[in-house]
Amino acid sequence: MSDNTFDYIVIGGGTAGALMCNRLTRDARKRTLLIEAGRKDDYHWIHIPVGYLYCIGNPRTDWLYSTEPDAGLNGRVLRYPRGKTLGGSSSINGMIYMRGQSRDYDQWARLTGDDTWRWDNVLPAFKQHEDHYLGADEMHGAGGEWRVEKQRLRWDILDAFALAAQQAGVPHSTDFNRGSNEGVGYFQVNQKNGWRWNTAKAFLRPTCYGRPNFEMWVNAHVTRLVIEKQPDGSLRCTGVQVWDGHQMVTAEATREVVLCGGSIGSPQVLQLSGVGPAALLREHGIEVLLDAPGVGANLQDHLQIRAVYKIKDAPTLNVLASSLYGKAKIGAEYFFKRSGPMSMAPSQLGAFTRSSPAYQWPNLEYHVQPLSLDAFGEPLHRFPAFTASVCNLNPTSRGTVRIKSGSFKDAPAIAPNYLSTAEDRLVAADSLRVTRRIASQPALARYSPEEWKPGVQYQTDEDLARLAGDIATTIFHPVGTTRMGADGDPMAVLDSRLRVRGIAGLRVVDAGAMPTITSGNTNSPTLMLAEKAAGWMREEAARKAPVGG
Repeated sequence: MSDNTFDYIVIGGGTAGALMCNRLTRDARKRTLLIEAGRKDDYHWIHIPVGYLYCIGNPRTDWLYSTEPDAGLNGRVLRYPRGKTLGGSSSINGMIYMRGQSRDYDQWARLTGDDTWRWDNVLPAFKQHEDHYLGADEMHGAGGEWRVEKQRLRWDILDAFALAAQQAGVPHSTDFNRGSNEGVGYFQVNQKNGWRWNTAKAFLRPTCYGRPNFEMWVNAHVTRLVIEKQPDGSLRCTGVQVWDGHQMVTAEATREVVLCGGSIGSPQVLQLSGVGPAALLREHGIEVLLDAPGVGANLQDHLQIRAVYKIKDAPTLNVLASSLYGKAKIGAEYFFKRSGPMSMAPSQLGAFTRSSPAYQWPNLEYHVQPLSLDAFGEPLHRFPAFTASVCNLNPTSRGTVRIKSGSFKDAPAIAPNYLSTAEDRLVAADSLRVTRRIASQPALARYSPEEWKPGVQYQTDEDLARLAGDIATTIFHPVGTTRMGADGDPMAVLDSRLRVRGIAGLRVVDAGAMPTITSGNTNSPTLMLAEKAAGWMREEAARKAPVGG
């Protein structure tokens, strides 16, 4: 066996890839190679919670993608952050621990025809790697690698918003992760003692780093999969080609290649490898190995509409961070206590409710922040304010990810097609009305909230939907671009065990596998997918004779 021959090759050291490597290398007889396009997660801002401000838009940690001009956003182009470092997007995201709703997974079971995806059957996988700060119970695990903690700060203005939401009919919640996330309360976060807890810390070190059957290549770009036609005419993925910055290297996998490139990266790699919509591949001079129209289709994302309210007589981060004294105080609190604004997740308070009584389940999620700015990466406003960001949990709009050329160096075209359905536009308008109803409650009256954005002059469905297009941004939850589905579904790229249909030895394990987006933040559901897939792979390996004798 050559040095570049492995049992398993995992492409992408992000959320799913880190867990996959941890689980696969538990069998000391199997060699696993992890290939990561980014660098190690040794950049200090990755680990300080507020450091997302310095990681998003930074080529050290972000792929720096942008969307295509989007008609639903009135022609705007959005920055589209994706983690490019060990830990992937778990190194730059909002650190919110959120599973979604039980109905999400029951729907996956219906769409795939496989009950393994029902809520009752995925809950053990969530608990398997969880280390919840309150310990284990029927809904949470303890002792696993994925640390879940309560936040280390509170704000008067957020407490008032929570009470106002209750006055508007949203119940109080202390835990959004028990099957129905309806309610208002502070988010639980993936932190440990005031530091960000990314998947590289959780699953790669020290465990994988100390295992002799684990090898890792960083700053290594997979240019294409090696897919070979077998004597019986079938296709099998046998390895990958990798650009290490100086030369092209080939690595061979005797058992499986696991693509964990995320909802943007994985369809790009597949299309560059000849797996995707045939017309698209031919357009870019790529040999069609498998006409798979679902590769890069079905893109879903949560679009956040950021309503900003000016307030009076309450401290907010806008005010605290506006002076050298305030910044020094913030820094000292984090240095000595690992608390305060530097320990903040981007959003601290959450709420789940309905845009109208017609919805049986909560279809809106709020991320509420004691700050305001035009966009992440822009300066904080100079006036005291809070932001109530609301997103449609179950958008009906669908977008695409499509290569622009045959080169791995060229970013793909990302076209989310936000607000492209009448239902999504109505939910957007209604969600802004819900925000106004909460802001008008007595609990907030003492702070004299004034709607600064979008502005009370906008009232009709048409006005509000158009305004949503003007001010809304991604909340960084792309899923669905290599979705799993039932036998006979021509758009299903994967079977219900996340194996690529029509190609042996290849799985896609990341958020792209989701047939529909979960009702909440998508990082932890991606870990659950990886936990399930790793278990299946180890079971399958145990049943098979060793490859090569």
